[in-house]
Amino acid sequence: MKFKLYKDVKEFYKDTYDVLLKHEAQNIIPLGNIIIGVKGEDKTDWRDPANWLMATVSDATHIHITAIMTPPHSITLYATDNKINDEALECLVNSLADSLDIHIPGVISEKSLASKFAEKYTAKNGLKSELYQSQRIYELASINSEIADIGDLRLAKESDIAFVPYWSESFNGDCFDNPIVVRSDLESYRYHIVQSPVHILEDNGVPVCMAKINRELVNVCCIGYVYTPPYFRGKGYASSCVAKLSQIGLERGFKKCVLYTDLANPTSNSIYQKIGYVPICDSLAIRFTP
Repeated sequence: MKFKLYKDVKEFYKDTYDVLLKHEAQNIIPLGNIIIGVKGEDKTDWRDPANWLMATVSDATHIHITAIMTPPHSITLYATDNKINDEALECLVNSLADSLDIHIPGVISEKSLASKFAEKYTAKNGLKSELYQSQRIYELASINSEIADIGDLRLAKESDIAFVPYWSESFNGDCFDNPIVVRSDLESYRYHIVQSPVHILEDNGVPVCMAKINRELVNVCCIGYVYTPPYFRGKGYASSCVAKLSQIGLERGFKKCVLYTDLANPTSNSIYQKIGYVPICDSLAIRFTP
């Protein structure tokens, strides 16, 4: 087995794009990342490929494992055709361990691969692993016509800076257990209004929910950043917002929409299935600690 570490995102794209595309919806994160890197138009926060870890493990016939990490985020792995080659996985773990300048905070991947990598990597490096989130990946090809049509969906505008920072931090708090602290520097929040705008659902002129299309591939787009303030929940706003935005994605020509859910949140999983989303893969997010 041969471990290859890449410095050029275009070379990485050339070697891995078609491999990842075999399971396009499942690989929405790594595919979206390398597309962002190759375009090079947006280097905000983690998006500069100069800081990424990009690697493959292959033999004489084909690539067995593709790995990409966009610090400070966890490494994302894909076993080609979802067939885990133990020799390739061992090669990946040993090669990463031998690279002393590489810090890997955790892994996000299809559940079997994530578990095996976490077990081997932590044993090799004297670390502990902690299951951070059990996830499910869903895809949708058509909207359930019975979903209630509530409110009006619009793109975010400059004046939304009055509340978007609070919603953004609350979303991160709900999803990632991050402390809810709104920073005085508004530029990172303005990103969600100007560069990669969220959609806002309004009910009688009042903003009640947000979501965004945050990755666009060949056949699929990804719906994410879904947030409803606690005092507006239970009124059908998230269902209507996601349904409307998913319809926009389909009308743009994408064959399917994709989203991630936290399996610990039965409400969101139920909502998305009622809209028409069907599960395609389970994923784990695992943290590594000393």
